[in-house]
Amino acid sequence: MTGSPANTVWARSLLDELARAGLREVIVAPGSRSTPLVMAAAADDRLRVRVHLDERSCGFFALGVGKATARPAAVITTSGTAVANLYPSVVEASQAGVPLIVLSADRPHRLRGADANQAIDQVRIFGTYPRAFFELAEPTLDGRALGHLRGLAARAWASSCGHGAGPVHINVPFDKPLEPEEPSVDVRTEHLIAVGGRPDNAPIVRVEAARPSATDKQLQELIGRMAPRSGVIVAGPTEEAGCLGPEVRRFAAATGFPLLADPLSGARFGPETGVLTVAAYDLFLRDEAVRSKLVPEFVVRIGASPTSAGLQRWLFQHADVPQLVIDDGPRWKDHGGTAETYLTADPAQTLGRLADAWPSTEVSGTKAPDASVSPWARADAATRDVLARLGDTELGEGSIAASALRGLPDGGAMVVSSSLPIRDVDAFAVPSSAGVLLFGSRGASGIDGVVSTAFGIASQHHSGPTALVIGDVAFLHDQNGLLWSREPDTPLVIVLVDNDGGAIFGMLPIAEYEPEFTTYFTTPHGIDPSYAAAAHRIAYDDVTIEGVEAAVSSAFAAEKTTIIHVRTDGAEGHRLRAAARNEVVLRVLDALG
Repeated sequence: MTGSPANTVWARSLLDELARAGLREVIVAPGSRSTPLVMAAAADDRLRVRVHLDERSCGFFALGVGKATARPAAVITTSGTAVANLYPSVVEASQAGVPLIVLSADRPHRLRGADANQAIDQVRIFGTYPRAFFELAEPTLDGRALGHLRGLAARAWASSCGHGAGPVHINVPFDKPLEPEEPSVDVRTEHLIAVGGRPDNAPIVRVEAARPSATDKQLQELIGRMAPRSGVIVAGPTEEAGCLGPEVRRFAAATGFPLLADPLSGARFGPETGVLTVAAYDLFLRDEAVRSKLVPEFVVRIGASPTSAGLQRWLFQHADVPQLVIDDGPRWKDHGGTAETYLTADPAQTLGRLADAWPSTEVSGTKAPDASVSPWARADAATRDVLARLGDTELGEGSIAASALRGLPDGGAMVVSSSLPIRDVDAFAVPSSAGVLLFGSRGASGIDGVVSTAFGIASQHHSGPTALVIGDVAFLHDQNGLLWSREPDTPLVIVLVDNDGGAIFGMLPIAEYEPEFTTYFTTPHGIDPSYAAAAHRIAYDDVTIEGVEAAVSSAFAAEKTTIIHVRTDGAEGHRLRAAARNEVVLRVLDALG
């Protein structure tokens, strides 16, 4: 059977234009209707094409690529429910602001809305989550149509990775035959740019997006309101941690304001000189009495809602204090309605300009903050003292994520799963000067696709090793993600915290209701993960809580994917977390007088 020249040229033009814009990673799930797209990607030397059997894993791997590079990977799927399996990754990409491009093959228009096999309604199947949706016309060799196609590709790229980054969906109908075939005549001679693109390898159109900037007057007014006051900086999760985190710390150093930095803010770890980065605030801010003693005069908020429930309660409790949110993203960053001022401007640029313009103590006539008497400094010192005395055994399961982080060398990256792992990092990972990057999925805070996302990040993070800290339920949820271990550039050390079920629910009041709690919430599974490791030929190591740090360091040295399995008791873990929290609260209350 011969192929379709129109399908061939159409698919090549689309992939070529995306590659000119910057596309380098293409993730393919096998299928028939997507043949023209797959063959076009395979023939393009600029593209790294990876294959996985599970569309959901493909979507989350691409999400990891977007997180690590701030550039979208493209996922190619066939038609039907294959497309629907990308929904969770599209939601997370949208909520978190991660670039991602979906190229879904579809049946031709004449087969839709009837009983044609594998034909479903794919038009806007992801609802309002994509930043843009493009329903392409059926392939043709018409020059004007091909030029329009290239323009759409340029717009799709810009919509995905420009200001307000997120997922973009391009739906591409193909009629049979699907196999590649060259045109019988050279269509380039008549439509040179439309078919072959610009001769200098540039995109058909460059889309330049500028982010909003605050005026000098606005910044001076803000400084006038903040400088005389005792402020606090709250840095929440962000997908711009690499550029925003250092600017947050520079602003903290310039102002002397204490910094409450979420693990995913990019601001918790970095040079400590002149910055009071408060440790384990999640532990002591869960106590109402402590929250009442730590009253700010001004709050500067950056990033999304913080992971810490205690910090969120503190923000709510002091809603009468002026709170400034600096953000220019597509999602509103004030779900609690506590902001007095919402500045729509590039946060990294704004903080940098505020730091540069901040008045010296001589100019302002104010006294420099005295860290030794600051209540936040006293709370920080008391908390660090408690955590230093409590070893891994006394902290139990809660110490595992922090131990794994200590085993990560400078330049390394850690992916932290939602549920308990990210909360344990927030509570027990003490701020330091370590040069590490932390990643997590806090857009929708789901536990689906975490393994695949981590492999996607590992494939792009080349300045050091990559680790994943994950619970057993999230691990089981994405076992298919282990297939990514076959990729030669994705070595990943997986620290698997196994308490045999959903132990996080033990933090909720429903835990008092037995036997329903165990049956319907904890749901013990009794699965031995060593068999999953064996099935995928992955190195496997059973360790105790005390042996996590050494095992992580050893696995990094081996430079191959390894599962480090830590068996724990969920109920005991909650008891030890509560005991540590109570001791911290008592010490902080004593320090605050």
